[in-house]
Amino acid sequence: MSAAEGILEAWMPRSLLEPQSGHMIPVAGSDGLSAVRLQWSDGRLRAPAPLPHPPAGLPLVLPRLADPHVHLDKAFTWAEHPNPAGTYGGAMAANLVEHISRTRELVLKRGERALQLACGHGLRALRSHIDSLGPGAEGSWQALLELRARWRDRIELQLVALVPIEHWSTSAGQTLAREVAAASGQLGGVVVPPFDGFRVREALRAQIRLAQELGCGIDLHIDESDAHPAAGLKQLLAVVEQEGASVPITCSHLSSLGLAPRRVRQRLCERMARQHIKAVALPLTNAWLLGRQPGDTPVTRPLAPIRRLQRAGVCVAVGADNVADPWFPAGSFDPLALMASSLTLAQLAPWQRLGLMPFTTAAAALMDLDWDGVVAEGAPADLIVLDVSSWSEALMRPPERRILIGGRWWSSTTR
Repeated sequence: MSAAEGILEAWMPRSLLEPQSGHMIPVAGSDGLSAVRLQWSDGRLRAPAPLPHPPAGLPLVLPRLADPHVHLDKAFTWAEHPNPAGTYGGAMAANLVEHISRTRELVLKRGERALQLACGHGLRALRSHIDSLGPGAEGSWQALLELRARWRDRIELQLVALVPIEHWSTSAGQTLAREVAAASGQLGGVVVPPFDGFRVREALRAQIRLAQELGCGIDLHIDESDAHPAAGLKQLLAVVEQEGASVPITCSHLSSLGLAPRRVRQRLCERMARQHIKAVALPLTNAWLLGRQPGDTPVTRPLAPIRRLQRAGVCVAVGADNVADPWFPAGSFDPLALMASSLTLAQLAPWQRLGLMPFTTAAAALMDLDWDGVVAEGAPADLIVLDVSSWSEALMRPPERRILIGGRWWSSTTR
């Protein structure tokens, strides 16, 4: 058997296995896992075969995963630019200071470190927002475009230009948008209250028209707030419902939507679904920054209402957001660690289909990846092999793992 061929017996989530010959592969136990034999050749998987009598000690296997929202340009900057108070304003102030001294070389160094970690932890795609206005913007784009090309055989790197949404209405913003479109990037922006509703609607209208003209998607930082529930989303929906949108729109954060009254949340989620607007929940950074009460422990945490969005028909993914920068002091680009934290913060249980989707198939759909992450005949031989046999073991601690990319075992020393 050649280096690009292999066989593996393992436990896999039943929700990520395609039915064979019209029959479902059986589930064993309450973990939602099925025992299967996986085989691959020429970089592609063959149809998974059920194991009627699984031996003890089988590993838990997942497809390589995707993170729909990170910030590679500022990762690992906490040590030099900390935000010990953990406030949104403190994060913004430290971020602006860091941005002044940001260079292409610095972003290359920390971006390379981030992608090494991401690949070793089992990520196959990341969408990174980039601070795209100010002294560090050009160097950041140069570095991340270089890293995208360097890593393209192992990780798909998507890039989003992060600027105030009003910038897209200026001549400089239109020039930037053309450069972003030429780089196959997306138009980002920040919609966080308090703001003037009319000005925000006009800015969103201009951004959507520009994105449609250039064929770019849109990914907004919207309602990252613990006040004025869903204020930004309401403005966005008003514009999209009036004018329509022919490009994909993603709402990242939506933290304050979770604070809206239940019926209001339901109606807003249904409106999002009708307009095919997608959502990215970012529980780690939001739990750290938002809902702070001096001298007290927060009981109510602003968080995107993931389950209600799902049940309304919205495509919802979960992202890590910030890693060791002024916005969040921890993280390691590890999707298993993100799952473990989301178990607590969002009560997302990966042994349930709706609990696993935000890290797998929904993340792939939101990012428009070529592979949805379902293991089937002809799917890429891209797998995470965990040295555990159950979800509980996988979430107890960061498990040891091997990474299969295109049917070959990945090593950071031989890449």
